[in-house]
Amino acid sequence: MDCFLFIPTVYPPPTAPGASMFGNMPGYEGLAAGGSFLPPPMPLGPVAPPQPGPDPEEWIIPTLSEDIAREAFRSFVSTHSCYSKSPVNDGVITNMEPFNTYRYQLETFTETRKTEQAEKPYEGEQADFNIQPAPQPWDVPAKAPSFFTKHKEKIRVPFTSSIKECTTCNALGTVRCQECNGNGTKPCFVCNGSGRHNEQACSSCDATGKTRCIKCNARGNVDCETCEGKRQMLSYIKLKVKWSNHEDYHVVPQNSGLQIELDSVSGKQLFQNSDSLLYPLLGFPNPDISEASQRMIKDHQTKYGQTSRILQQRQTVELIPITKVNYKWKGGAHLYYVCGNENEVSADNYPATCCCVIQ
Repeated sequence: MDCFLFIPTVYPPPTAPGASMFGNMPGYEGLAAGGSFLPPPMPLGPVAPPQPGPDPEEWIIPTLSEDIAREAFRSFVSTHSCYSKSPVNDGVITNMEPFNTYRYQLETFTETRKTEQAEKPYEGEQADFNIQPAPQPWDVPAKAPSFFTKHKEKIRVPFTSSIKECTTCNALGTVRCQECNGNGTKPCFVCNGSGRHNEQACSSCDATGKTRCIKCNARGNVDCETCEGKRQMLSYIKLKVKWSNHEDYHVVPQNSGLQIELDSVSGKQLFQNSDSLLYPLLGFPNPDISEASQRMIKDHQTKYGQTSRILQQRQTVELIPITKVNYKWKGGAHLYYVCGNENEVSADNYPATCCCVIQ
């Protein structure tokens, strides 16, 4: 004799109008107010890692040569159609000063979870509501991406799914076509429903004055957009998981007069470490970096640790090369800056422009 396992369809218990069927479910009480962000589990405290020590041999950036400085200047001018090449070709470099500076970067990789009531057209999924207790929001499995990589995921929480009839179409699967008001036909657009055009029988509608409604294929009704014609909806709790990477920078003032931000250039990496929670750098040769590390790590852990789970933090210290180049052209003194490994040039007061302004 064959044996069969019968799994009954589980429908939600009756609820008062406007009430949530999930309102008393442990861990999901906030759904009654439309969903909310969930506080994360308490993290462990940071453990002090080995701190960076000065290494004069590795922390030296080679001095920029005049040839490289001039070539960087030439490349910069070539990207500006209104800049004359004369200062590059005829200018004479008189002095080059290094103003290398430190840049500290802190990254905090977090996971945020939010729950909300959701529904979708029923497509044969198992209705598992109340078969067993639903997992707590932070216990629902979610595969995180690689550290410091942004990603989003939507997950149907197990044991929260139930089937209900579609209220939009009263479980019919179809609704009246708004294009033809349920008639299946529309007035002919050529003769405006008169049946005649240019004092002759309208050939577009065979003189009937009507044409088939294309939207409903002359049926007078269309598939319900809510249930997509399925007649039933699957109601469940949706968990929205978001992984974010929060980045902040601090650049030590270099007193060179350079006014641009240095976030677009790279430098020589001096130190980097990562952990689930970082400990501030102590005893760094530049005290400004140590202070920035303490302040920013405390700020990140306070700012993001309340509503998100901090999965990993990473701090990096770079030495950014900056060279101030002084040159003479046509008897005047001018300057420009060469920054970063990319030799990016900044020259705010370029002395030979020829832009035309159209009034």
